[in-house]
Amino acid sequence: MKICDKLAARQTFSFEIFPPKGELPLETAYAVASEMAADRPDWISVTYSAGGSGNSANTVPIAASIERDLGVTALAHLTCLGSERADVDAYVAQLEAAGIDNVLALRGDRAPGREARDFAHASDLVAYLRERGTDLCIGAACYPEGHVESPTEEESFRALYLKQEAGADYLVSQLFFDNEDFYRFREKCLRHRVRLPIVAGIMPFTSVKQIQRMAFTCGASIPAKVVKRLVLAGDDPADQARAGIEYACEQLADLAANGVDGLHVYSMNKLSVAHAAREALLACGYLEA
Repeated sequence: MKICDKLAARQTFSFEIFPPKGELPLETAYAVASEMAADRPDWISVTYSAGGSGNSANTVPIAASIERDLGVTALAHLTCLGSERADVDAYVAQLEAAGIDNVLALRGDRAPGREARDFAHASDLVAYLRERGTDLCIGAACYPEGHVESPTEEESFRALYLKQEAGADYLVSQLFFDNEDFYRFREKCLRHRVRLPIVAGIMPFTSVKQIQRMAFTCGASIPAKVVKRLVLAGDDPADQARAGIEYACEQLADLAANGVDGLHVYSMNKLSVAHAAREALLACGYLEA
């Protein structure tokens, strides 16, 4: 089923997993997806890594297994930086052959040797997918605190508007740690004529190092209340992870109460994160048992 149809019918709840890298067996990803499917998400997204990381070839097989074997809608990521039209054509053909109806169209991270070829921006990829006549439901990314490479807020919203006009069906947000940032962003979207459904993306922090890395790579600010949680958690890794999951669950409950279009949990292949998120949303009435 197409995700855009689900969003039109109700508030949604979803997870994200990433394919294994290197020698990690593919069966690991299948097992994680199977456990997450038991929590009955509206979809599970599967990431795509370009530039030789070794796991992009697993995106379609994992997504196909989620659809075929688990009966859950799969969202296959696709990054375009460094790709040519022929690469995208081949990937879309794989999706269609596997019966996958949903794709998340992304530019991808910049890296040495990964230069723009046929696609400089995610909006270029969205436009190409529409031009070639695909019937895929196309999602795109958005950034509540602005894209880290956008020099101004106006430029960041202009990029979002271009994705909408190119044919994106909905948006999934980058992670954020202060829900007020998301609410302000949602209001500003309307002022900038961006009217697509917006799924709020939440990633629980599980360590001090992880949250520092997020701040630098994603441009996500770290509010004082998060710093205080980490200080209280101390140096024990288990306590840090517990504090992060609890904070994320509080975020999810608040977002649910404020009428978001959907909630997407960047679960990092961690079943404890997925299960805790579902329990929090059951407790607040966002999900039904």
